[in-house]
Amino acid sequence: MPPVPPQPAIVLVHGAFTDASSWARVISLLHTAGLTVRAPANPLRGLAQDAASIRSVVRDIDVPVVLVGHDYGGAVITHAATDADNVVALCYVAGFGLDTGENVLDITHRFAPVPVADATITAALPTQVPGGPDRELYIRREQFPQVYGADLPSRVKDAMSVAQRPIAHRALTSRSGPPAWASKPSWYAIATADRMLNPTAQRFMAQRMAATEHILDGSHAVMLSQPAAVAAMIREAAERGRGRGDVDVLRQAF
Repeated sequence: MPPVPPQPAIVLVHGAFTDASSWARVISLLHTAGLTVRAPANPLRGLAQDAASIRSVVRDIDVPVVLVGHDYGGAVITHAATDADNVVALCYVAGFGLDTGENVLDITHRFAPVPVADATITAALPTQVPGGPDRELYIRREQFPQVYGADLPSRVKDAMSVAQRPIAHRALTSRSGPPAWASKPSWYAIATADRMLNPTAQRFMAQRMAATEHILDGSHAVMLSQPAAVAAMIREAAERGRGRGDVDVLRQAF
């Protein structure tokens, strides 16, 4: 009998204004399904730097990988997976699937503005690092609950609002390279009640990459408000990727 192909590992990449704990409920469900999960810190300093950080994590994994990105994390996985041979599938959760030469602001400016446009504030970094970012963005604490996760319990969104991880302004203006989704199968969870990334923009990116679409009635924090649906999409990608990983191994062998 031919060997059973290994189950892909799942690497979850968080987006702006939060950290890897935003994946907590999805991680629990994926673990219950028997999947190996990694949720590294996304530096949120600049696209090239952030992609290199995630790429190093992926290269240390000796089985096929499904890369999952939320929000700005979508831009990171798009950039990071282009030369990561063991990445067999990409999953976007209300994420930025950029094309060559695009940046995050190109997408947000192309579509009707959402409330986050008036909710963010820019602050100078307290300590300047040569060659480092000079400004970073936060969401106003009083507006965070409704803008980021209106469908979350009050205690959760209130806690998230005071534990924000800011994103460097240059991360939003960094230009992406050739997109990994052009050569790898992709899935996209469109959050229809998103007030951070216009759902129309999400649908545009999903269709451009010919992704398998999952339409979810949730806020930008859909991975916390609809974790079962997000985990189901990731499991679907992993199951498809399991067969793809086996094919890729055979191609390399011959």
